[in-house]
Amino acid sequence: MAQATTEQKSQKVSPATPQYRPPQGFARFVKQWDIQLMVWPGILLVFVFSYLPMYGVFTAFMDYSVFTGSKIWDNPWVGWKHFEMFFNAPEFANVMRNTIVISLLKLLFGFPAPIFLALMLNEVRKMMFKRVVQTITYLPHFMSWVILAGLATSLLAVDNGSINMLLEKLGLIDEPINFLSEKSYFWSILISVNVWKEIGFNSIVFLAAIAGIDPHLYEAAQIDGASRFKQIYLITLPMIMPVVIIFFILAIGNMMSAGFEDILLLATNPLLRPISDVIDTYVYRVGLGNQRYSYAAAVGLFKAVISVGLLTMANYMARRSGNSLW
Repeated sequence: MAQATTEQKSQKVSPATPQYRPPQGFARFVKQWDIQLMVWPGILLVFVFSYLPMYGVFTAFMDYSVFTGSKIWDNPWVGWKHFEMFFNAPEFANVMRNTIVISLLKLLFGFPAPIFLALMLNEVRKMMFKRVVQTITYLPHFMSWVILAGLATSLLAVDNGSINMLLEKLGLIDEPINFLSEKSYFWSILISVNVWKEIGFNSIVFLAAIAGIDPHLYEAAQIDGASRFKQIYLITLPMIMPVVIIFFILAIGNMMSAGFEDILLLATNPLLRPISDVIDTYVYRVGLGNQRYSYAAAVGLFKAVISVGLLTMANYMARRSGNSLW
């Protein structure tokens, strides 16, 4: 009888230990107060400067005037008037062509340039040389466009410009060329200066992605006899492709932003306006310069809608590879 009682006690299942449940709601917020303290200033900054001003989009459908008072709703509604004016403007076709062409050129040359730089820097074994190259290529990003445009103007100047002097010494030209007044050179100059400014800083992300690749993959490839070029093609590029696709989607979404400061500072000659006037400079010159605020808002809204459409389309195409934003 005692033995049976002992067996029954041994067969009793010990009470299950309660599973840990992470705190929810306000308790979770309090527990992560240090992390929340770092996040919320950024959220408030974006909300105040990016979301609160969005009510100004309604001015695109009004005849807005700064003299009507503080209430934006006191302005008369005009519907699609300003959009129709923009579509029927004589500069519309030229502005859209310049925006699309300059954006495509920046995407064609400016997007792969940081990837190539990151691949080349990854192959450098002399750390001192690698750091020097990184410092030199990162530096232009932290300079304002005013400084870089001034440097480019000095290099391309007709009088004592380094580029003209070099070409004359090499016998390639007989007399100096006014590069910043010739339409045939402007797009090349604009894209070159943009690549010069951003190639180093944009390569940081791709260098970080390359640093996260498992080194055992390269060791296995070396044992199999793969050359450095094959290792780049078969290991490095496929492993960083998710990062490349994400940044490519973002670049597609920004295609309608062909530039503002760079074009405004490099295209100072009015003769370049037929090939340099893009949506941003057109809004600044016609909309804000002439105090046509509703017209400027309409053009800006048109640009934003097209950008969202391009972003959605690029994300849909990238979703097939499994590397989309949403």
